Amino acid sequence: MRKIREVLRLRFAQGLSQRAIGHSLGLSAAVVNTYLGRTRLAGLSWPLPEGLDDAQLEALLCPPPHQVATERRPLPD
Repeated sequence: MRKIREVLRLRFAQGLSQRAIGHSLGLSAAVVNTYLGRTRLAGLSWPLPEGLDDAQLEALLCPPPHQVATERRPLPD
């Protein structure tokens, strides 16, 4: 989550491009784009709300996958 916070800081506080952010943090531009998209979908903005720790940020940006009941899962061929 440290890199997500850094991506948000570099994008909104410094105004860097996605490519520049990726280069400075060792991430691809696609990963930076994914982080920014998840932030938009979660309705977050910079600066992040006070008291939002890394676990809460991860829960907002990376929710668990949708669970499908085993009886509703299609059977393999």
